[in-house]
Amino acid sequence: MIIAHYANRVPRNHDLGFIRALTKERAPIWDVRPELYFKAFMLREAGRFGALANCFSSLYLWRHDTAYRDWLVSGGYKIVTDPFGRSDIETRFALDARKGGAHDARFAATEDLAIPLDADLTAAFAREIARNREIAVLSDTVVAIVGVDTQNWTFTRILLSATEPNVNESTVVWPLLHLARPLLDTLPKAGER
Repeated sequence: MIIAHYANRVPRNHDLGFIRALTKERAPIWDVRPELYFKAFMLREAGRFGALANCFSSLYLWRHDTAYRDWLVSGGYKIVTDPFGRSDIETRFALDARKGGAHDARFAATEDLAIPLDADLTAAFAREIARNREIAVLSDTVVAIVGVDTQNWTFTRILLSATEPNVNESTVVWPLLHLARPLLDTLPKAGER
């Protein structure tokens, strides 16, 4: 599984209604996208949830790298680059992804953690996978994921939740505009091995 995430800063005076309308227009396409577990359409607004600026963002969990590649080469990213320009797309390998018991995601929380240089990687991976499985069983969890960036040696923790998550200073909270979930229900459920 591949996690892909990008964010576009939006000027304070930009009409956020345009972003909401674009999401509403594009969401049905993503609701049936093959090889996609989910796509979260997210919007941070300046002054809310610690945001200093407006930011439109998308977070994906792809089933296979070829599906992600096909989306890129078919022009799927053009809908974003035309109005907002080209942002870096952060990609991660998913170490574990679990469907929780909650259904209606309202928030995403993301957190990046550096993996210490001298860490035992096997043990670190095992700890993060175990932690992710503990988060997945919480009653407000829709999806819990942990990924790894092996270029920068960081873990990325992702939580989609029905309620505003409890966070620390390194966590970014993203209110969701829409969650397209074509294959989300096929993810392993919390508590499954």
